Amino acid sequence: MKKDVVVLNCGSSSVKFAIIDANTGKAGLSGIAESLGNSDASLTVKHEGKKIQKELSDNASHSEALNAIQNVISSTGVQPVAIGHRVVHGGERYKSAALVNEQVLADIEEYAKMAPLHNMAHLKGILTAQKAYPTLPHVVVFDTSFFQSMPEKAYLYALPKALYREHGIRRYGFHGTSHKFILDSTAKMLDKPVAETSIISAHLGNGCSVSAISKGTAVDTSMGFTPLEGLMMGTRCGDIDPSLPGTLQERLGKNAEEIKDLMNKSSGLLGVSELSNDCRILEDEAEKGHEGAKLAIEIFCYRLAKYIAGYMVAVPSLDAIVFTGGIGENSSLIRQTTMDYFAYMGVEVDNERNLAKRFGKEGEISTPSSSKPVLVVPTNEEWVIAAEAVQFA
Repeated sequence: MKKDVVVLNCGSSSVKFAIIDANTGKAGLSGIAESLGNSDASLTVKHEGKKIQKELSDNASHSEALNAIQNVISSTGVQPVAIGHRVVHGGERYKSAALVNEQVLADIEEYAKMAPLHNMAHLKGILTAQKAYPTLPHVVVFDTSFFQSMPEKAYLYALPKALYREHGIRRYGFHGTSHKFILDSTAKMLDKPVAETSIISAHLGNGCSVSAISKGTAVDTSMGFTPLEGLMMGTRCGDIDPSLPGTLQERLGKNAEEIKDLMNKSSGLLGVSELSNDCRILEDEAEKGHEGAKLAIEIFCYRLAKYIAGYMVAVPSLDAIVFTGGIGENSSLIRQTTMDYFAYMGVEVDNERNLAKRFGKEGEISTPSSSKPVLVVPTNEEWVIAAEAVQFA
């Protein structure tokens, strides 16, 4: 029996939505309301291979956008059984999905101290969606939940421990919903129980993270207290010397918020290349000889390889290295360049297989003689959220 779930991801000025069949993961309808609160607010809907633009009033609110989305859903005859909400931060309390109630709402607001832009937008979306769908169960799925299994040696910083006890300063990890999907999918591909599957998964998009998963359990991940830690990303710097923000404030005459913006929005592939945060553009320009593009790709792959190599310590019985996310699923160059660093240990990428695995195609890209399988697995975070939400329907 088909079980449709409305999956919502509310940002500060946007609402992404999709109708997901919880049994198959297929999206029957999807779209995004953008520029909410501005004069150019709009709603774009994808249905049966077509894109449809819907008008929203100037300065449209989240409430108006969700009402418009509800009308679109109703017009298709779809009768959802639950509403699933993506929420970035669930702190230490939430190790799995939760049915929305007053306590859950209060906790989301409390954890907004650690993710102010994201959690407050999610909270606004949940409250608005509850009015639009008052009779359906609303379920929250947290990005941080999957990593609550990490041991202390992985999540604690080498700072005074009182900062953890009193202020919750620790590594939380993000992209957990994606890494969970990759674990489950890889276990099926390898024909192994999830609880016996050990992988290193690399989610590479505009945001990037690597997760070490040993016997079905997350034991480490590259993102930390915020999604800024770890890998070089599209516009985020990833790991840097912790003293640099203070130094930059002094030398540039900027305040802390301006330096945060610099590290989050002007760094990474964009900052190094001085060209773009889009890996496709950088690959094209690198081929034409653009030195900044070539350097950005080189640093990106080197730092990614270092993280993967480091996580082999955390996953001694490694079954596979897995690439996912927009870059991970589509860039044969990034995959090949990264895996070349592991030639010393017998990892080999098959060029034809690698070139063939793009645009949603999953499978192995390593050679039959490779010491470890290297896989490409397209992610489907919406399916995870729908599958979790339907448990409460």
